[in-house]
Amino acid sequence: MSDADYVHGYSDRESQRLSDQATTLGALLHHDTRYPPGSRVLECGCGTGAQTVLLAASSPGARIVSVDLSPASLCQARSQCAGHSNVTFLAADAFHLPFEDRTFDDIFVCFLLEHLAEPVRALRALARMLRPGGEITAIEGDHGSWYCHPQTPEASRTVDCLIRIQERLGGDALIGRRLYPLLVEAGFQQVEVSPRMVYVDASRPELVEGFSKNTFIAMVEGVREQALEWGLIDASTWDRGIADMLRATGPGGTFCYTFFKARGTVR
Repeated sequence: MSDADYVHGYSDRESQRLSDQATTLGALLHHDTRYPPGSRVLECGCGTGAQTVLLAASSPGARIVSVDLSPASLCQARSQCAGHSNVTFLAADAFHLPFEDRTFDDIFVCFLLEHLAEPVRALRALARMLRPGGEITAIEGDHGSWYCHPQTPEASRTVDCLIRIQERLGGDALIGRRLYPLLVEAGFQQVEVSPRMVYVDASRPELVEGFSKNTFIAMVEGVREQALEWGLIDASTWDRGIADMLRATGPGGTFCYTFFKARGTVR
């Protein structure tokens, strides 16, 4: 994957969206991720460090090496994790890792595989980095799991634009449902997947802002220009769809989305 293939882009707004997403979903996605003191952990595709800072805080005794393709993202990640001495950042990608085989005890990837044209090849490369008995943790979303109330055809079309754009760029916005077969095909053993559902209504104002508005709708809004340029939708339908999604964040509205967290080991 090149920088140009990252569907969400590298704007300041996207950096803030990633931070909001990590903060809002930290407990849901990471409450059961803890690495023991002395363990060596590889985080692949760390981006701006939104997830890294959570890992570093929850496993202060672990030695975390976080890699990413983007120099700009790595700069932000270093700043984000400035208060944590247990993280080292390097420029690299999943297909060209600058480490010896069997270097790490654990591997962590979050929202990376969805952007790769060859996720199984990446997983196999990561598997080689693990010591026997080592574990991978992979977290991905699935935009096909999204729904809201009230839901309109226009709202659904805007989300479909994001799915189609990501597909054209070589990724898969529906990859969450495929985590189990992907890890098995890559050679991981004892693969287990747990769905992590986010449900939002007016009684959960922190999720209305943090997830519905600042994570999901903001993510969809980020592909507006590309969707219009590629002729996937017209401007009035797009604007109506976004307005309808925002209406579902108001009184009487609901939002729902499912993430998937997978674990697997190597022999």
